[in-house]
Amino acid sequence: MNAPDRFELFVIPDGQQKVEMVKDPKIPNAATFTILKEDHTLGNVLRAQLLKNPKVLFAGYKMPHPLEHKIEIKVQTTPDTNPLAVIQQELNNLISEVQNIKLKFENEVNMQPHQMEGVERGGRGDFDF
Repeated sequence: MNAPDRFELFVIPDGQQKVEMVKDPKIPNAATFTILKEDHTLGNVLRAQLLKNPKVLFAGYKMPHPLEHKIEIKVQTTPDTNPLAVIQQELNNLISEVQNIKLKFENEVNMQPHQMEGVERGGRGDFDF
């Protein structure tokens, strides 16, 4: 079978780093970040998060090849900051946002059985937790 082994989708080979940054020599305050073992899931969310920041002039990503599990994110910032600082800040913001969503979801799930008291189980729309 031609499919790669499943572990190749998430195990980083020895001697390689998860994230690599290369500054763009032609564009001021720009850099390309290569992130190994990631795909459109992280690329699109991170791009959208970067574009929320007013100090980001450009943010885009690409997956060089469907069989290569890596993404390349290009970021250009205003002169008063740098791409590395902005991407670190926005990754932290993204982590906080995901934790907040998780907390809200868990609160709703924990509240659900109390709201369902007295309601017949097994009908349409009921949840079995």
